[in-house]
Amino acid sequence: MQSRIEAQKRFWDGQGPSLILIPPAQTELYDTAGYVEKFNNPERMWESEIGRAKAVLNWPTDGIPTVRPNLGVVFIPAMAGQDFQLVDGQMPWPGPPLSRDKIRAIHDIDIARTDIMKLAKDFYSIHHERGEHTAFAYLADTQGVFDIAHILYGDETFIDLADPSQQDWIHELMDICCNLYSRASWHLKSIVGGSIQSMVHGHGTEQGVYFPNAGVRYCEDTATLLSPRMIEETVMPAAMRTIHPFDGAFVHFCGKHQSLYEQFCRSPLVKAIDLGNTELYDLHWLLERCAETSTVYHSRVAEKEDEDWRSYITRIAEAVRDTGARCILRPTVFPETCQECQDMLNLWHDLTA
Repeated sequence: MQSRIEAQKRFWDGQGPSLILIPPAQTELYDTAGYVEKFNNPERMWESEIGRAKAVLNWPTDGIPTVRPNLGVVFIPAMAGQDFQLVDGQMPWPGPPLSRDKIRAIHDIDIARTDIMKLAKDFYSIHHERGEHTAFAYLADTQGVFDIAHILYGDETFIDLADPSQQDWIHELMDICCNLYSRASWHLKSIVGGSIQSMVHGHGTEQGVYFPNAGVRYCEDTATLLSPRMIEETVMPAAMRTIHPFDGAFVHFCGKHQSLYEQFCRSPLVKAIDLGNTELYDLHWLLERCAETSTVYHSRVAEKEDEDWRSYITRIAEAVRDTGARCILRPTVFPETCQECQDMLNLWHDLTA
């Protein structure tokens, strides 16, 4: 595992080939079997996560085995007192929005004493006792400031954002959610240990990446519903304010929004970016934006119809080479045998070195 970390350090220094995170099997992104029990039982949650991570240990990949308490997007909203729904086979779903008064009362909440933070802390304690030499623990899902605001306040967030008479409330809402994101992230990092300005992050998978100059992960799915101007004036200032103390962030969002992608790439605080729906974009355009801004493209790339792993890897590597981008690929096409995955790893390294 140490050799993989050293290879990743060289990558961030601009040396060597781009990286590829080859999974050990075609598995679901999240293990949601018996999810309700695992959500409420940190030991069962840890056993599930560490089982997935161990499969990466002797597998040909650049990824580092990782685990986290998989508590879903409700993690921070639940600290604020919002209800949520748990159903086996699914990730948690947020409950009804909160009133303005309840949102304003978030400042008084001791997040360390909330039930959901205690679940996360117990998970990390178990990992420190039983598995920290096997896999790295990373932060539970914190989302991003505007995502949190939307979950807490509901669709009224959009109506008020578009209403000039409600701008004072929107600023207040964003301030409250900035503070909540920051407090939760600082507390999580104090539990996990390590530097505030660096991390290992697995992005929901059993293998992750070392970030030497980024301390948090930041997600803004909801912002894809906003205009470029709303993003520039409301979303980005809040994002940069919360990311700055952590030196930088790995950013993710689902959906298609070219301006949101470009605005994140232009920020020097965004070290790497991931897209949930790469099939909606032109690959060369994505890589060109990353190359122009020295942002690492750390994402899946959608496959073409009937594309085998060799042609898939070759096509993407050529695009990486042509654009000059740095890439951490999460492939959607890959073989299942260990030897073929080793061949895939070698080919990717040869083509992107």
